[in-house]
Amino acid sequence: MMKAFTRNYDDNSTEAGFQFTFYCDICGDGYKSSFIESETYDKKQKIQGVARGAGILGSLMGGVGYNTGWAAERAGDVMAERFEERSPEWRKEYENAFNRAQNEAQQHFHRCHDCQKWVCDVDWNEDEGMCVDCAPRTEIYAAKAKADAIKRNIDEKAAEATIWEGELKSTTTTCPSCGKPAGSGKFCNNCGASLELNKCPACGAENAQGVRFCNQCGAKMDGPKVTKCPGCGKELEPGAKFCGECGTKIE
Repeated sequence: MMKAFTRNYDDNSTEAGFQFTFYCDICGDGYKSSFIESETYDKKQKIQGVARGAGILGSLMGGVGYNTGWAAERAGDVMAERFEERSPEWRKEYENAFNRAQNEAQQHFHRCHDCQKWVCDVDWNEDEGMCVDCAPRTEIYAAKAKADAIKRNIDEKAAEATIWEGELKSTTTTCPSCGKPAGSGKFCNNCGASLELNKCPACGAENAQGVRFCNQCGAKMDGPKVTKCPGCGKELEPGAKFCGECGTKIE
C-alpha cells in the first residue's frame, strides 16, 4: 500500500506519466518531482493523455496555496481516479513512480524532532535539528525582537509627545441686517451691511449693529452718553467738572 512521507502533497500525474508536488508544512513552498513517463501507453495514448492532463494540472496547481489536509484529501481523490479502469501494469508503474518521487522530494525536506512537521531548508534550524517554529534561529529571533522593541519604544514616545496645545475655536458672525453668515470682514458678504460693533453709551460694552438695548447693562443704545468718574466710577451729571462723590477733576 502506498504511504506518503507527508500528508501535504498534490498528485499532478496524467495518463502519459507521473509527477507529484510536496509542500513545506510551515511556509507552503513546494517541490515538484521530476516527470516520469508511463511505459504502458503507446505514443498516441501519451499525446492524448498530455492534452487531457494539461487541464488537470492547471486545476490542481492554479489555485494551490498552502492547505494541509486539503492537499492530502484531494490527492486521495485524484489517486482513486487514477486507478479507476487502469491496468495492473499501470498501477504498479504508478506506485513505483510515487516512491521515486518521494525519495527525490525527501532530500529537500526535514522532519522536526519536536512537532513532527516536514519543512523545507528555509524553515529548518540545522544547529538544533528542529523547525524554526520550535527552535527559532538565534540571530533572526534576536533581530526581530530588537526591531519589535524599537517600534514599541517609538510608539510609546509618540504617545507621550505633545504636538499642539492650542484650542480649536469656530465662530460664525451673523449679519444683523440679512440674518445670513456674514464672513470675517467689516461688511456682510451677502448684503454689504456694516459689521462694526457699537459701544453702549452707559457701560461701554460692544453690541452688534441694530441692537436697541445693551446686552450687558440693558441701557438704550441710542440714549445719551453716560460719563463716569475716572476715580470712583460714579456717574457724572452732564457738564460736571468735578465728581460730586470723590472730588476728582473731570478733564
